[in-house]
Amino acid sequence: MAPSSSRRTTPRSRMTAAERREQLIEIARTLFAERGFDGASVEEVASRAEVSKPVVYEHFGGKEGLYAVVVDREVTVLLAMMREALTSGTSRALMEQATLTLLDYIEQQPDGFRILVRDSPIGSQGASFQSIIGDTASRVEGILVDQFKKRGLDHKTAPMYAQMLVGMVGTTGQWWLSADRKPDKRVVAAHLVNLAWNGLSGLEKKPGLVSEG
Repeated sequence: MAPSSSRRTTPRSRMTAAERREQLIEIARTLFAERGFDGASVEEVASRAEVSKPVVYEHFGGKEGLYAVVVDREVTVLLAMMREALTSGTSRALMEQATLTLLDYIEQQPDGFRILVRDSPIGSQGASFQSIIGDTASRVEGILVDQFKKRGLDHKTAPMYAQMLVGMVGTTGQWWLSADRKPDKRVVAAHLVNLAWNGLSGLEKKPGLVSEG
């Protein structure tokens, strides 16, 4: 008697190469967020994916290659959000948009942000949080150049101030994430912009150190 069709088991379909690659990236993303580059291992990525280590090496060449792919994806997401958010408007509005967008990213992709703010492995050629800071700062720089010229300040120092402002938001974002994203991001953004904007409004033309006066 032929076996009943209800008893037949359908073999589990194997993942395509593309599907396997995506699975490994997601697993690695979680591990890098939890433990950092040094704490994660190819062995654990393979174990969680239920594949052998050579499969991971075949796709990425090693942990460094896998890390680079994960970081590059996070950079792409954040920069896309920044480019979309920084629309036309007043200088203060643009600063508010940049601040809120970074906090939006932290809120929506906390694991991704944790990965970006960790130190990159020695010799890594991939993008990092510093590259994001640099890209965003270059956009803020244009805002500051206009403001500096209007206020009679040395506009050649604008790039330095842009790095300071964007770095301040990034550092505060780390604190906000560790504080369970409290207070509300709009409150945090408002205070960041308050410090940055009103600090800029009171800049001295030729600042010096009081202790060296």
